Amino acid sequence: MKEKVYKILPDFLQNCMVYLYNRQAYKRRYGGEYKHFRKEKKENRTLSLEELKEYQKNRYSEFIEFVIQNSEYYKKSIGNIENVALIENISSLPIVNKEVLRNNIETITVKTSEKLEKSKTGGTTGKSLEVKFFFRDSQERFAFLDDFRSRFGYELGKKTAWFSGKSLLTDRDIKKKRFWKTDFINNVRYYSTFHIKDNYLKYYVENLISYAPEYFVGFPSTILEIAKYGIANGYNFPENTVKAVFPTAETITEETRYYIEKFFKAKLYNQYASSEGAPFIIECEKGNLHLELQTGVFEVLDENDKPAKSGRLIVTSFTTAATPLIRYDIGDSITLEEPDKICSCGNNNPLVKEILGRIDDFIYSVENGKINLGNVSNTLKDTKGIIRFQAVQNKLEELDLYVVIDKEIYSKQIEKVFIGNWKDRVGNAMKIHLHYVNEIPVEGSGKYRIVKNNIKDLL
Repeated sequence: MKEKVYKILPDFLQNCMVYLYNRQAYKRRYGGEYKHFRKEKKENRTLSLEELKEYQKNRYSEFIEFVIQNSEYYKKSIGNIENVALIENISSLPIVNKEVLRNNIETITVKTSEKLEKSKTGGTTGKSLEVKFFFRDSQERFAFLDDFRSRFGYELGKKTAWFSGKSLLTDRDIKKKRFWKTDFINNVRYYSTFHIKDNYLKYYVENLISYAPEYFVGFPSTILEIAKYGIANGYNFPENTVKAVFPTAETITEETRYYIEKFFKAKLYNQYASSEGAPFIIECEKGNLHLELQTGVFEVLDENDKPAKSGRLIVTSFTTAATPLIRYDIGDSITLEEPDKICSCGNNNPLVKEILGRIDDFIYSVENGKINLGNVSNTLKDTKGIIRFQAVQNKLEELDLYVVIDKEIYSKQIEKVFIGNWKDRVGNAMKIHLHYVNEIPVEGSGKYRIVKNNIKDLL
């Protein structure tokens, strides 16, 4: 009913409805224990590594004990493990993947009379998942995220351009080339991530220049396309306008960082979490990524489930008491920095060398094995005129590349370089089918996927 009413309202009243929705959301988000958590997060910024580990150890014990008492699934699966609440025994607990979580969601979620908040994970793999949170856990997560962003001057009320999976536009908006809605009270303009097309990008760029946001938040793939369009078409984004870019939900590649920072003349500060409630990894002002031990436990394991410097990420998150994440295989992989490396920013949490992104985001070559997202994005090296592309693998020895080009710049020679870059990565045995298209649609969540691997279950 609300959606039907929204669609028939004029633009001004739609903006008012966006504000009213936000007001309710902010009331939940910033109520309860939020202020207490903000104070705690600020105080914890300069804890020593030993103090952080002690904090993590205590939170882990409290979390495991609560879960065993209140989750039917975990009471049965880990309740009888000796000294189960000691963090040094974490490897004795079973690893849970997304399918296990999905298939057992009713018994994993704790039994409580409290009202719980619902959160749906993205469905880019074809299946979404609904998890639940206690409001205090959501408040703690937002407190940590706001504390991170506040280090670069951000607070609610600062003028912000937001790019997320909200579907807010009507046919009238499209006809008027208006690809945004604005919460004028909180100074947030929400830009659609579903209309990133060449003939629309002009309006995004020009409106962003006019709106002059101090901060960008949201899907980096959308911000990247806007930045690349702006550069290619000679737009000059005003200097000293944007103070920071905070990407969400997607892996950051070197290309993404380069173009966004170049066009918007601002630093991008990465942060890693998930809609399921994964603990946080954040980037500091020195450009280093930190495992935030006060938010959970991070394990990096190889294919044999043994600790590794680079491998798949297994997380236990302290802010997921309602739908607990305990040794959860989140589907991403990271590489740790050398343990003796210390950052000069004052954050003493361990360092991450690289977030490699989703394990599913790879192309598999019979000759060379897995080609990860970073190497896929680097196939653009020494090319010009490729606006965007998507790699889709439906067969083991074949690869489909969907490419949007600038016909005035692109040439047969560039095509040869692009294919050569792919051959360097996948080998010569794989058949590469090149498809030139006018656009590549985003997923239903509003995200743009550079890789779609449809044979991962066969590997």
